[in-house]
Amino acid sequence: MGEAARVIDTIETGPRFTAADALRLNDRFQDHDTAEMLKALLEENLLGDAAIVSSFGAESAVLLHLIGSIKPGIPVIFLETGKHFPETLEYRDLLTKRIGLTGLRNVTPDAALLGEKDESGLRWSYDPDGCCDIRKVLPLKKALAGYDAQFSGRKAFQSDTRASLPRFEISEGRLKVNPLIDWDKARINAYIAEHNLPAHPLVEQGYPSIGCAPCTSKVLPGEDPRSGRWKGWDKDECGIHTPVVEDDTGANDPVF
Repeated sequence: MGEAARVIDTIETGPRFTAADALRLNDRFQDHDTAEMLKALLEENLLGDAAIVSSFGAESAVLLHLIGSIKPGIPVIFLETGKHFPETLEYRDLLTKRIGLTGLRNVTPDAALLGEKDESGLRWSYDPDGCCDIRKVLPLKKALAGYDAQFSGRKAFQSDTRASLPRFEISEGRLKVNPLIDWDKARINAYIAEHNLPAHPLVEQGYPSIGCAPCTSKVLPGEDPRSGRWKGWDKDECGIHTPVVEDDTGANDPVF
């Protein structure tokens, strides 16, 4: 059996991908350029059914352009939480058109659950974890149910919690690919300039990391790029990404 067939082989009683698959892919592509790796993953069908999960935030243009240049019809999942900056929604539409992406999917929270758990729309102010769960985690889990793999735009320089992430990891039996994990800010900026990609309009206003409007603040020069997210709370991730640890085999598994 060839590598592509072996990696995406479906086992009816278990997950399509395993920790061993992630280890093998990390080993195979450890010295590959990002664009070269993405081309192989997509053209050799090493991922099965895959989607990009994008916030259309400050640096989203790079990953979307890299993958969209190879496969413009790939599904792009955007969590329309109902709390985004208007600028983010405008940027989503602009970037989608500029790159030529044809698979944009706006995923919204369950209306009945919102009515039950966040009728006032102010849950973010007293329970940001619960708000993220309703508006991001649960809708994304449902949206990704039919996919074998997802692309994430996380980068090591963004925060301490992302500093040691691998290119490939396993989350709930699904392969999560972090193509830009080793990119620094200078490389991000150079790629955006080289390909004349539009910037998120809030970046120049002091927002290097952009999420929902109520929970996103400006960041001072020299601060962690994600320090403006959930400022004042002991929280630095929305919950759609779980941290990974080393297990007995050295493979990366999510912590629940």
